[in-house]
Amino acid sequence: MSCSSCHLPELNFTDGKAFSKGIDGLNGTRSSMSLINIGFVQAGLFWDGRAKTLEDQALFPVEDQIELHNTWPNVINKLKRHVVYPKMFREAFGINDRSEITKELAAKAIAQFERTLVSKDSKFDRIQAGKESYSDLELLGYGLFFDDDPDLPDTECGHCHNIPMTSSDDFFNNGLSEAATLDDFKDLGRGKITGSKSDNGKFRAPTLRNIKYSAPYMHDGRFATIDDVIAHYKSGAKSSPTKDPLLHKLDIEDHHIQALKAFIDTFTDTLFYKNPEFKNPFK
Repeated sequence: MSCSSCHLPELNFTDGKAFSKGIDGLNGTRSSMSLINIGFVQAGLFWDGRAKTLEDQALFPVEDQIELHNTWPNVINKLKRHVVYPKMFREAFGINDRSEITKELAAKAIAQFERTLVSKDSKFDRIQAGKESYSDLELLGYGLFFDDDPDLPDTECGHCHNIPMTSSDDFFNNGLSEAATLDDFKDLGRGKITGSKSDNGKFRAPTLRNIKYSAPYMHDGRFATIDDVIAHYKSGAKSSPTKDPLLHKLDIEDHHIQALKAFIDTFTDTLFYKNPEFKNPFK
């Protein structure tokens, strides 16, 4: 298996599954996240933020017992014996011999590639640059998304999905799980990393760029469609001690939902989606 086993370019660098499957055929406990604009994240990688940098993040999957179930010494030995990689490591890092290949250099190479995964040519971006305009339906969705029109109901989307990244460098409890106390969450999320119970049930807000290719949605892939996601927020979400205070029942009708979806679709970046530089170089 490789990184791309769970992060496929055609699926917005996810794998289209609720739970990603590891090398031994075992399911993990969370869905793979999109890697779009991942180089701009500073608060921590993974759904729970446990890796501080992309270089740190790249080290985890190899030795994770569910994901790649390997060891770095074994992987490095394979890279040293490979017919192509030793030359590429010398060219990239200026080392003199394959014996100098390390897991740190491998992680740095992966991280540098991930930093090239930049989306910046969606319709939203072109509108921001003054090159295009919103349709009436998209403009209505804009007003709903950012709560900037007093005549429209608030949908609160823009608080966690800020522009231009369409995400937040932060962690939230978006009301997925009912919990009577701080200890009742099946998945503690951010709280398991920080050790603070006030972080229990919180997860990183993902990007909405090319979200149409990223189904299923949420950290556990419980929602199959964007309509399911909107229905969740319209309901006011489930109650728990750390549920975000901005979540409430939404007074929106079907035409509001269609407008929201139309606006969210302006975050689609087809140039990114089709970029040949992000495709498998071995095919």
